[in-house]
Amino acid sequence: MLVTLIDDSIPFNGLTPASQPLGGAEKAFASLPAALARAGHTVRVINRTPHTMGIDDVSWVDWDGRRPPITEVLIAFRKPRLLEFVRATSARILWLTGPADYLDRPQVKDMLERTEARLVFLGRTHQDSYTGSGESSLRNISPGVREEYRDADEMKPAETPTAIVTTHPKHGLDWLLDVWTSRIRPKVPNAELHIYSAAFKKADSGTTLPDDLDVIYRKALAAEQDGIVFKSPAGDRDMSQAYRHARVHLYPGSEREMYCSTLAESQAVGVPAVARPMGAVKERVIGDKSAFLTDNDSDFADHAIRMLSDEEEWTSASIVARRHGRSRSWDTTASEFETVFR
Repeated sequence: MLVTLIDDSIPFNGLTPASQPLGGAEKAFASLPAALARAGHTVRVINRTPHTMGIDDVSWVDWDGRRPPITEVLIAFRKPRLLEFVRATSARILWLTGPADYLDRPQVKDMLERTEARLVFLGRTHQDSYTGSGESSLRNISPGVREEYRDADEMKPAETPTAIVTTHPKHGLDWLLDVWTSRIRPKVPNAELHIYSAAFKKADSGTTLPDDLDVIYRKALAAEQDGIVFKSPAGDRDMSQAYRHARVHLYPGSEREMYCSTLAESQAVGVPAVARPMGAVKERVIGDKSAFLTDNDSDFADHAIRMLSDEEEWTSASIVARRHGRSRSWDTTASEFETVFR
């Protein structure tokens, strides 16, 4: 079938995730087209790609290029108005990534009814954020994990016990810093917490942050003597290597986080996690086996300390994380998308 995917957010294409940092949603959009092409479909993507080009048998077309008159399947990314970008003869799909409360707006409801759109969510937690009707047109399809993580070499933890945090600083980093400095670091005094944040690295270079971010940045900066290290997010090739050297992924989380992409990726490499059970966290890990879920400060710290210092427990959790995280490829995700439009 002729499948057209539409996104009008930022410049990227199918080559971007391997070498440059990209948000989880954008990375998902960059990954699905090639998987659909491997399944035998003719696939084109219309977005703000830096260059019109073919990548892995997918045609990436610049947003300002010629708009095709028709497609068989249209997959609109996040924005309902994109459902009418091209006429579709078989199916119109709205692929959602954030909380779906905005779909209750009257003008959006009208758009969904007019286009007979089928809604694809990232999982059960995500679908539960939708209060509308039409169960037959709803599907939850978990994203795959990219091969850079699924094919990563065996874990090789750094000599310095290292924890990582990858979530947006406003998603609980302030809380995590308190737990780290008061409970975790005193028990593992040589441990480091690597904070992957583009905003914090820019602040290191003199960029002024918004007030709400600056408060968290200053707090982290003041805790550098407690093993806090700022790191720049990277493309998948480099991030998969960084994960190999970590002992635990600390994930404070947010109730509005419907994907938790970096958690899925680190699990595939073999990094156990300690996380608060918020948003879609439970759908990306195996609780009490590949990750430990709690919103209690003391329990969170205890689990983190064991992952940083207990070799036997760490090995057991790492093996389960690696097996679980590698179980879902983008080819599997593509095959489930096929059931929506066939």
